[in-house]
Amino acid sequence: MTTQPSYAELTALPAYAQQPVPTPFEDLNGYLNVRHYLGIGSEGLDESLEEVGIPWNWPVKEGRACLSAEHHIRYFHGLRTGDTMSVRVRLLGRSDRAIHAIVYVLDETHERVACAFEEIILHVLAEERRTDVWPDDIAAALDARIAEHAALPWQPVLSGALALR
Repeated sequence: MTTQPSYAELTALPAYAQQPVPTPFEDLNGYLNVRHYLGIGSEGLDESLEEVGIPWNWPVKEGRACLSAEHHIRYFHGLRTGDTMSVRVRLLGRSDRAIHAIVYVLDETHERVACAFEEIILHVLAEERRTDVWPDDIAAALDARIAEHAALPWQPVLSGALALR
């Protein structure tokens, strides 16, 4: 059986969306509410995409957007109010119109992986809300990042439920 990458392996990736778990995000059990793991992870994913030329204001700036099509999330350890969390992103592959990524939310306080989610992200023309091929410069930057991540010495554990088409 393949195991998830360790906290130490994941810290080789850049950290995004670093922040303490805020009190308003707490559930009735004193943990980060389940709905916020995806939100924090998505925030970190958005930050990482800026590095390949996809800015947060891409819809306004260029009429293009990235939209989530599918997710598969796994939880490993709960985060509590005040714990520091960060997001690490590994790009797995791309097609002409989509990206396959895995996003890790780390518990920096206890040095462990809190959750991991796979995501398929579509490139769309914002106004038409239809998929479109990646612009050449973005495609080249995505390919470079995917190759960089493929060279990492560990393999992600994937659900098998998501794939590029």
